[in-house]
Amino acid sequence: MLRRPRRNRKSQVIRDLVQETQVATHDLVFPMFLINGINNREEVASMPGIFRHTPDMLIDEIGECVELGIKTFDLFPSFDDKYKDKYATISYDESNFYLKTIAEVKRQYPEVVVMTDVAMDPYSSDGHDGIVKNGEILNDETLEVLGKMAVAQARAGADIIGPSDMMDGRVEYLRDALDDNGFEKVSIMSYTAKYASSFYGPFRDALDSAPKSGDKKTYQMDPANANEALIEAELDELEGADMLMVKPAMAYLDVIKLLAENTQLPIAAYNVSGEYAMIKAADQKGWLDGQQCMLETLTAIRRAGAKIILTYFAKEFAQLQKG
Repeated sequence: MLRRPRRNRKSQVIRDLVQETQVATHDLVFPMFLINGINNREEVASMPGIFRHTPDMLIDEIGECVELGIKTFDLFPSFDDKYKDKYATISYDESNFYLKTIAEVKRQYPEVVVMTDVAMDPYSSDGHDGIVKNGEILNDETLEVLGKMAVAQARAGADIIGPSDMMDGRVEYLRDALDDNGFEKVSIMSYTAKYASSFYGPFRDALDSAPKSGDKKTYQMDPANANEALIEAELDELEGADMLMVKPAMAYLDVIKLLAENTQLPIAAYNVSGEYAMIKAADQKGWLDGQQCMLETLTAIRRAGAKIILTYFAKEFAQLQKG
């Protein structure tokens, strides 16, 4: 035999030498949940090891993560129903605890990158990402709300705006709104291919943001479609996105690869709550080795072409790397 591929697998040192794909802590973004109050954190029942933090506890947690090498955080707020209305007006009220927390994080940790979520669902009494009228999600009317939201988040100190709403034309609308208000340096990581997935359940538990009626299939993408993601990617790139995201990740590795091969923009992938929950549940049952599954999952997402991975495993991975 002239070729024996096993020679490159014969020891851990050689396997490390020829390894094609590596995941590093600096590739990861840690999504975190924020609740109002003080000195409190609540574990999300469907996401073992993940908590909803009050602002003071969130800042402490960020401090621990910074020590581990995590430098980018995506913050998601959970608002009490009494603050929600059809037009998500609390989202751009500068007195709200979410915007105040962003400012405080940047004050205490100016070196970290704060990413924010732009969509109406955490603030909407309807639980949808856009304005609902007669059962329909209004696209163009929603853009005005999203623009106000994005500017308020940038004013609070957000470094990256993450429009997750999937309204048509929102990237250009937000880019114009940010630029017109002096926030040319604020980046947009667009949720380019966000699918109408069944893997979002634990996230909606954490934020209490499930739709009050209907579903999100008229604006989130059909899981059966891949080429449609190329249309979304082309539009987002033309409209001024700095980074493109695929969400979820594990069941959409082909879409990650497809976009990575068809754009020069960095590709991000969101390793979502249901993907995290499945591994954690199987690990608790003793059915899988959770740590090894985490490493394999993150490697697969990176191998598919994602340069950035949003994952609830970020802290656990960073602790493992620190040894």
